[in-house]
Amino acid sequence: MKEELVVEEGYLFKEETHFTVLKTSLFFNGDGFAVYDCKGQLVFRFDSYGPRARDKDELVLMDPHGRSLLTLRRKKPSLHQRWEGFKGERTEGHKPIFSVKRSSIIGRSRTSVAVEVYDSPGVEYLIEGCFPQRCCKVFNAAKELVAEIRRKVDPTTSVMLGKEVFWLCVKPGFDAAFAMGLVLVLDQINGENYFDDRILEPSVHPAAEDLGFVSPVPV
Repeated sequence: MKEELVVEEGYLFKEETHFTVLKTSLFFNGDGFAVYDCKGQLVFRFDSYGPRARDKDELVLMDPHGRSLLTLRRKKPSLHQRWEGFKGERTEGHKPIFSVKRSSIIGRSRTSVAVEVYDSPGVEYLIEGCFPQRCCKVFNAAKELVAEIRRKVDPTTSVMLGKEVFWLCVKPGFDAAFAMGLVLVLDQINGENYFDDRILEPSVHPAAEDLGFVSPVPV
């Protein structure tokens, strides 16, 4: 595998790792994500509160203890919905390490998103697929698959879970914190398309056995 961008070395794994990503805005008074490993342990969290959470221009991905891992800031004006990523908590004069933008301003659902890494020639990524349908693949410059977003199926019932719960699959040697940062940007780029077709298919809450922890949501 080619050289990859590393945001936080502690989130590099030697084996393919699957995370359960939970959209928390459905259950709590806010807008955010909680990310769990296969043992049900919280790995990442993102919280944004307020009635106009979608208008926020800065997102902060945190570890379970609230430490800032990655700050994502919307660059304006930008027809391609460009975002820039900063290591840790962004401060004045802090330089971004990468940018994310739509490859085309036409269309919203199925599109490609380009990731440019600053100060690292030859390191770049392309995201292809449909985030509202939870079907995206991240490729590096060598066209190797490094991460994937997939729908999740409850193993106890074989029922596909609603789009508020999905898999983030990260290949060995690819930074999971960086991968989750890309998920946050994809969620913002797609905006309200997030729930456009949710009424067309059954949606069930994640089973406790599937997530590996006691669900905070009454079922």
